[in-house]
Amino acid sequence: MAAGEFVSVHSQADTENADLNRERVELKENPEAEQRELAGIYVARGLEPALADTVAGQLMAHDALGAHARDELGLSAVTAARPTQAALASAASFSVGAALPIVVVGAAPAQQLILWVSITSLVFLAGLGAASAQAGGAGVWAGTWRVAFWGAIAMAVTAGAGALFGAVA
Repeated sequence: MAAGEFVSVHSQADTENADLNRERVELKENPEAEQRELAGIYVARGLEPALADTVAGQLMAHDALGAHARDELGLSAVTAARPTQAALASAASFSVGAALPIVVVGAAPAQQLILWVSITSLVFLAGLGAASAQAGGAGVWAGTWRVAFWGAIAMAVTAGAGALFGAVA
């Protein structure tokens, strides 16, 4: 999980870096056109054309690449892709999330193991969905339902594949 997250987010970081490099070249080769482009963005946001040109000029004089990264590309230090951080967060959450069903495996009767693990895993997923929604300020019921629903679908597909290939008795 962590390796997949690292690769995915690293690809995003590569794309962001390529965009920034392309912007550096454009700023060097044609700064006037880049200022007009930035001013156009500000006009589209509601500034008068003369003010937009003034703002674009001042921002470019201060930090041209930063202004274009933020306002043209939508990139900032806060939103930049961080592959290692994403991988560590994925590894930690996966480990904690895997611990709960493992505890159930140790406690549930052997003849009802699949039922117990399935039901408690859905309950755990619903709880995590609710906690995530609450932490993010989103609707708790929507977050709970979404995580539980897609968790149930993933479990059903996994069980189906196991049955199809003879891995489930």
